[in-house]
Amino acid sequence: MIINTNFQSNTNIKLPLAFILYALLAFVAAQFLLLFHSNLLIDSQFRLPTIWMGAHFLLLGFAAMIAMGAMYQLVPVAFLTPIWSQKLGAIQFSFTLVGITSLSLLLGIKPDIAVYGGILTIIGMVLFIFQMALTIGKQKKKNIITYFVLAAITCFFLTILAGFLLAWNIAYGGISSHNTILTSHITLGVAGWFTLLIFGFSYKLVPMFSLAHGFSMKWAKLAFFSYLVGLLVVIVSFGMQDTTLRTGGWLLLFCGFTFFVLDMKDILSKRLKKRLDKPFMFSLLAIVNGLIIHFIAFMLSLFAVNHLTIWSWLIFLYVMSWIIFSILGYLYKIVPFLWWTFKYADKIGKEQVPNLKDMFNEKWSVLLFILFIVGITGLTAGALVQISMLVFFFQALLAITSLAYASSIVRILFH
Repeated sequence: MIINTNFQSNTNIKLPLAFILYALLAFVAAQFLLLFHSNLLIDSQFRLPTIWMGAHFLLLGFAAMIAMGAMYQLVPVAFLTPIWSQKLGAIQFSFTLVGITSLSLLLGIKPDIAVYGGILTIIGMVLFIFQMALTIGKQKKKNIITYFVLAAITCFFLTILAGFLLAWNIAYGGISSHNTILTSHITLGVAGWFTLLIFGFSYKLVPMFSLAHGFSMKWAKLAFFSYLVGLLVVIVSFGMQDTTLRTGGWLLLFCGFTFFVLDMKDILSKRLKKRLDKPFMFSLLAIVNGLIIHFIAFMLSLFAVNHLTIWSWLIFLYVMSWIIFSILGYLYKIVPFLWWTFKYADKIGKEQVPNLKDMFNEKWSVLLFILFIVGITGLTAGALVQISMLVFFFQALLAITSLAYASSIVRILFH
C-alpha cells in the first residue's frame, strides 16, 4: 500500500495550534494539581473532587484537546477533504476551552454545580462532532482509517453523554446506576475514543514517519471489529454485572490490540527509514505498553481480581503509558511538521530553509521521554508500596518534566 506523506492541508495553522497550546497548559496544570494532592495518590483515592479536577485537565484539557486540534490538521490529509468550516472550528474551540476549564475547576472546587461547566463542554464537543461528521462525510472513498475515526467519534459522543449524566447525578441525584455509568464513561473514553483514534491515525502516521511502502494492513479489519465488539461486551457486562461476559470482552479487546500491533510491525518491516526519530520511537513504545496492559486486564478479569486499587492503577498506567505517551511522541513530530510547512514550504528552491530535524532538539527529547518513563514507573511503584516520599518525588519529577516538555514544544514555534 502506498501512503501519501504530504502533511499539508487547507486548515489555517492557527486553529490546530490554539488547541495544542491550550492542551500543553492543561497538561502542566494537571501534573501540578496531582503534585499538590499527592497524599491522595498514596491511598489510591481516585474518586475525590481534587483528583477529578486533575484527571479532567489531563484527559479533556490535554488529551482530548490535542486529539481535536490534531484532527483539524490530519483529517484533510488522511481523507483528502477540506475541513467543513474553519469558522465553526474557532467557535467550537472557544466553547470547549471555557467548558473544559470551568468543568475541571468546578469538579475540584464545587462539584455540585459542575454540570454547568459540563453543558458548555458538551456544546463545544457536539460542535466538533458535527464538524467532523460533515467533513468526513465528504470523503469520496471510505477506508479502514475512516471507520476507526468514526467509531472513535461515536465513543466520544457516548463518553460526553455518560459524563453529563454523572455530573447531573452529583448535582441533582435521581440516577441509581451511578457506578455503571462511571465505569462505562471511563471505558468509552480511554479505550473507545482515545484508543480507536490512535489506532486509526497510526495507520497514517507510522508509515509517514517511517517512510514505509508496500505494506498490506491485512489485520486492520480484524483489529477494528474485535476491539469494537470487545468494547460493547465490556460495557454491557457492567450493566449486567456479569464477570464471565466481562472476561470475554477483555479477551476481544486484547485480540483487537494484538491485530493492530501486527499491522504496525508489518508497516515498520517495510520502512525505508532505517534510523527512526527518537520521539517517534517513544510513540512505538507506547504501543507495546498498551498491549501489555490489555493483557494484564484480561488476566485480572480471568482470575476474578476485583481489587479497586489494582484496577485504579492499571487505568492510570493505561492513560499515561499508552494514551499520553502516544500523544507526547506524536506531538513532537506533528508540531515541527506543522510549523515548518507553514513557514518554509513555499520558500523551498527560493532561499535556504532549515531542515525539519533542526526544528527540535532530539537529544533533549530523549531526556524528557526517559524522565517521563522514570516518573510514571516510580510513581506507580511508590503508590503500590505506599511510600509517600516516593510518590511525592516522582509526581514532582512528572510535573517538572511536563513543564519542560511544554516549553520545548513552544520553542519550536520560535524557529
